[in-house]
Amino acid sequence: MQRIRSKPQFQATLAGPPVAKTLHFALHRAALDGQRDGRLLFPAADTWLGVMLPKRWARRAVTRNAIRRQIYEVARHTAGLPQAALVVRLRATFSRDQFVSASSDLLKRAVRAELQQLLGRVARPAVPAPTAPEVPHAG
Repeated sequence: MQRIRSKPQFQATLAGPPVAKTLHFALHRAALDGQRDGRLLFPAADTWLGVMLPKRWARRAVTRNAIRRQIYEVARHTAGLPQAALVVRLRATFSRDQFVSASSDLLKRAVRAELQQLLGRVARPAVPAPTAPEVPHAG
């Protein structure tokens, strides 16, 4: 998995509408064939992941960092993510009444559950292993 770091990469990925949404997050997706100045924006055929956490929705840096770590960790453990550019964008605040601590375990669990749901919508399902046909027993 590669990380999206440059402004042109983010702009190319965010150009279209979100492909999936949850209560707090939106997921944007773009093909890897985008170019700028004759050069590919995404030179490797891999999953590219970027994160946008506006201060408007997460005021405290410790909260933004905790959410960012959860995003990268959940993505790393999600099988079947497409070879595409993906940007996870925070689109709503987590209630300070419900999540009093800026980096509580409760907040991390809520973020992780929502991210698994979000990324699961674009992940290819695992192909089940073929099963051997049943052989009738003679007897």
